[in-house]
Amino acid sequence: MENITPFLWFDTNAEEAVNFYTSIFKNSKIGNVSRYGDAGPGPKGSVIVMNFSLNGQEFMALNGGPVYKFTEAISFVVNCENQEEVDHYWDKLSKGGKEIQCGWLKDKFGLSWQIVPTALGKLMADKDQQKANKVMMAMLKMTKIIIKDLEEAYKG
Repeated sequence: MENITPFLWFDTNAEEAVNFYTSIFKNSKIGNVSRYGDAGPGPKGSVIVMNFSLNGQEFMALNGGPVYKFTEAISFVVNCENQEEVDHYWDKLSKGGKEIQCGWLKDKFGLSWQIVPTALGKLMADKDQQKANKVMMAMLKMTKIIIKDLEEAYKG
């Protein structure tokens, strides 16, 4: 069991969000679900808190009302081994949301994600600073990161 669990505050759509996220990531599941009863304060039967996991990472989601909203100050990084994975996560998570820059997006719930190919870190870490700079310049022009374009920039 993880000893640090990200806790996500939603207005009233935690269940919809959890179902959305678990449909996208492999090795994901919904755990315990707590629902309001007669005592409220939410509508009877609606979710209070849900436990879920994405690729084995534990999360909790709360229907806490409209008090707090997500900001870009917190995001989740999805490390991808190939373009197929980048395309999968980018296409699914950005649907109904907003594509930003450099592999960042906001999903339809306002949560920020970074869809990052592992190749980016390898190319950026090259000891040849000129090559690394070319990769950085290419990445800064992208929304969704395209590995082939990074590799072409690297080769010069």
